[in-house]
Amino acid sequence: MLQVYLVRHGETEWNVARRIQGQSDSPLTEVGIRQANLVAEKVKSIGITHIVSSDLGRTQKTAEIIAQACHCNIILEPRLRELNMGILEGRAISSLSDEEERWRRSLVNGSPGARIPDGESMGEITKRMFTALEECRSLPAGSLPLLVSHGIGLGALLNRILGVPTYAERRLRLRLRLRNCSISKVDFQETPWLANGWVVETAGDISHLIEPALDEQQI
Repeated sequence: MLQVYLVRHGETEWNVARRIQGQSDSPLTEVGIRQANLVAEKVKSIGITHIVSSDLGRTQKTAEIIAQACHCNIILEPRLRELNMGILEGRAISSLSDEEERWRRSLVNGSPGARIPDGESMGEITKRMFTALEECRSLPAGSLPLLVSHGIGLGALLNRILGVPTYAERRLRLRLRLRNCSISKVDFQETPWLANGWVVETAGDISHLIEPALDEQQI
């Protein structure tokens, strides 16, 4: 059985400012760096053999902290990037016009084929995230990879494994909305009790984090 750990990047400056990141970038905050170190502390002794990271800066920094603890090299994988949010990237959510907010909400509310102008659909991100995960199956026997990616991307990937339509309403909060530096685990297995193939073992674990998640503080 192949196990794969999935980690969302640490908190960023734009997370705090409630700005739309997409495939644009902003640095980790001090909290984000602490979160990444707590992930590293949790996984350093479980035998991680490969760390595969989105090539965006916030995921690379998170991966570097984990890799140092696990004594692994980092493989950069563009298919693990966040959803391309098109012309809204860099914008504060509070600054969006009514029309722009409708574009953004169309992704959240589950509209088939929805996309922000110059951006990406949920179907497109799901396809590339899943193909990146599938490549883990070609690693040597006994490998234990850890993938570092993004909230929407990881949510789309878990939905794909669970059989949820790619355009479905966003209801996976991770814990279930894949909070910053949450850890999920998926297995590829053949068992008489579950469907053969990828299975979600855990989703959005934040038991290793000390400080409240940003979205908990904003409720």
